[in-house]
Amino acid sequence: MTQNNSVAAIVPAAGIGRRMQSTRPKQYLQIAGSTVLELTVKALSQDPRISHIFIATSAEDAYYPTLNFNTSTPITRVEGGATRAASVQSGVAAAAAAGFVWVAVHDAARPCLSAEELASVLDHALADEVGALLALPVADTLKRASEQHRSLATVAREQLWQALTPQVFRSAELLSGFTRLGVDNPQLTDEASVIEALGKQPKLVQGKRSNIKITLPGDEQLAQLWLTAKT
Repeated sequence: MTQNNSVAAIVPAAGIGRRMQSTRPKQYLQIAGSTVLELTVKALSQDPRISHIFIATSAEDAYYPTLNFNTSTPITRVEGGATRAASVQSGVAAAAAAGFVWVAVHDAARPCLSAEELASVLDHALADEVGALLALPVADTLKRASEQHRSLATVAREQLWQALTPQVFRSAELLSGFTRLGVDNPQLTDEASVIEALGKQPKLVQGKRSNIKITLPGDEQLAQLWLTAKT
């Protein structure tokens, strides 16, 4: 049955996060007694329009079965792939098969998503002919570097935005894009890039700086500070 008035969340969680230099994938690091992935699922459950969550993990993932998701939102585990795009495709395909017209793709390592951000991006996406993503206008001075890490030039930051997640699009369009472009395409760094490659222009919805992605050592401490400040 088609799910026109609800959204499935897709969480690609098959990566190992080498840049974190951790003994376990970053989505399974502990923050304030919970794993990052558990906190991310909790954040996605803040809006009732998210009526199902599909989590893409590696087939050999030994951590996932130990998790305790404290949410009433149904959760389905799907097998992820070798790339982010492959994992997202797996989740979107499962959501489409379940009848979901819309999907909200959210990074597994973004546990600080606020209810206001989630509501805003869903509001804008569901009212838009293309879809929408959370993003931030670039505030810092940007430099173009040489291969030797020397500054070559200053890049104008006007009209530049930093992409965040969730990114909310129609499941059929994402699947069409993955089929046309291939899930191993290095240009597909997020879901908006898939839609852009189809010649469409997603809506940018301003998010919050607290919606950080845990990527480098120390990011988990910043995330804990933000989460503690919310409680």
